[in-house]
Amino acid sequence: MNVPMVDLKGQYTALREEINEQLNQVLETTQFIMGPQCRGFEEEVAAYCGVKHAVGVASGTDALHLALRAAGIGPGDEVITTSFTFIATAEAISYCGGVPVFVDIDPDTFNIDVRLIEAAITERTKAILPVHLFGQPADLAPIADLCRKHGLRLIEDCAQSFGAEYAGKKSGTYGDAGCFSFFPSKNLGCFGDGGMIITDNDALAEEIRVLRNHGSRERYHHAVIGYNSRLDDMQAAILRVKLRHIDSYNAGRRTAAHRYTERLKGSAIVPPVEDGKGLHVYHQYTLLSDKREVLQKALGEAGIASAVYYPIPLHQQEVYRESLGDLRLPVTEQVATRVLSLPIFPELSVEKVDKICDVLLGALESC
Repeated sequence: MNVPMVDLKGQYTALREEINEQLNQVLETTQFIMGPQCRGFEEEVAAYCGVKHAVGVASGTDALHLALRAAGIGPGDEVITTSFTFIATAEAISYCGGVPVFVDIDPDTFNIDVRLIEAAITERTKAILPVHLFGQPADLAPIADLCRKHGLRLIEDCAQSFGAEYAGKKSGTYGDAGCFSFFPSKNLGCFGDGGMIITDNDALAEEIRVLRNHGSRERYHHAVIGYNSRLDDMQAAILRVKLRHIDSYNAGRRTAAHRYTERLKGSAIVPPVEDGKGLHVYHQYTLLSDKREVLQKALGEAGIASAVYYPIPLHQQEVYRESLGDLRLPVTEQVATRVLSLPIFPELSVEKVDKICDVLLGALESC
């Protein structure tokens, strides 16, 4: 049995006619950059999330970068975030000349530990950047309270959480801005790179629109140094088709995830924890095990993909390690040695989940 981490071909096959029809429309109109498909997608995402503005950009990394810059993050400004995430979270801070301040994570959810944030706030702190890791929103209410108390910006990294909810609101709607990635493997993914920023702040949205288009409000008039970061209409057309299915996609992921958890319960494997404060959309199904190498070897031999997200926390990466000195984040470091992500996608059948679990439980019995 061959099971990939995500079945992109299967999803495309199911949507082929819808997607090809939309792409043909783009080709016929020849409006490829910031055209009607991009504008339509922005309007639909804003409506789906319940916000005033959605601004398409070239990638999830650009979404973070432009949101932080529009929020006023500049040289020397500190932004509190997590070390247990993809490098783009910290890169975006560094692009602005800011300083990422890494805080340890909650051992159950793998999200930033809100109990540790306030102690990390200094006179140079300008923002908090929580990551909704693997599809489960961080504990946003106390983070938002801290931002109000200390006059900080709240920028949400929603790269893995499109459609997730916290206390009845979509991820990305609690802070000043929410930043999404549409990398192909995401819950809502295009056929290349793409990203989006959502916000209710009119001034922030306007600044992001200027920054994404070479610092221009009017053609050939440039008020600031901006960027070439625009979501093209081909990708927007694909995303508009997929957006109509996102709730069913997320429901499919949750069904597969809950089956994994049911089958693995009572074993030496620790399944992911839902904190009960919102809707987890399982961009990844990530377990904990002291036998990670054994499990990965058994899965590989059975033709089943697996992955480790993330083996080296950001505070231990070469690019940041020297400047951070002897910073230790014990929970992050311990979790990084034990995490293992299993295949997860909407079309993953119960039969395949059961087979994967059989392989895992069999490997545990044999060691």
